[in-house]
Amino acid sequence: MRSMSQSPSVGQALGDAGVLSGIARAGRTRAEQLAAALDARIRSRGLTAGEPVGTLDSLRAETGFAYATVSEAVRLLRDRGVLEIRPGRGGGLFVADRGPVVRLRHTLLSVEEEPRTVADAIELRDHLEVLVDVGAARHRTAQDVADLRDLLQRMRTAPDWDGFMRANWALHERIAALSPNAMARAVYTSTLGHLNAASSRFAEDDPASVRYRTERYQVHVDLVEAIAGGDEPAVRAAVARHNTTT
Repeated sequence: MRSMSQSPSVGQALGDAGVLSGIARAGRTRAEQLAAALDARIRSRGLTAGEPVGTLDSLRAETGFAYATVSEAVRLLRDRGVLEIRPGRGGGLFVADRGPVVRLRHTLLSVEEEPRTVADAIELRDHLEVLVDVGAARHRTAQDVADLRDLLQRMRTAPDWDGFMRANWALHERIAALSPNAMARAVYTSTLGHLNAASSRFAEDDPASVRYRTERYQVHVDLVEAIAGGDEPAVRAAVARHNTTT
């Protein structure tokens, strides 16, 4: 089993891949940049399922990034099936066992530099939205609904557009996690990765931006409440509004 000391640092991986230099061009957050660098290091070193990738503290010390940034990067990789988080003594971050669904998601995420990726991601997401959201309405629990409402609160109180969009994508990821269709979850979540990296920026004081944000928030409120109530016709109606006001 290889130790992390035998692997290049995350900082080296970021620099070698030119990731940090492309942050403005790609429009990604530091967490997304770090997630990409960690994923690249795992692949370049040929690390296999169960091998250690470090801990939150070791990654903070290595990169100099804030705890919130490192935590978000780890969450992204966990949700994509790249990392496994093991608590307790001897715990930390380990390479996850990548089954066929995870490999499909990774393949989809790897085409992000292809032309028309964002437009293709929007089209694909729109087709999957009803399947994913109706599945969520059929299988949600009281805790799931509480989590969704907490994420709505994050959207409502976000201090800026970027924070609003991060909460937006987090909400959709949480909804997708409720769907029992693993293949649909994998493909749908991969589209969110593309859209998150390329989300549009608006001037915070632009009245049109404020109005659009208010409208988008209400669409998501309606969607969550339809899922909470298990009301499939209402879910379909909310999805139709969501997809026509993107």
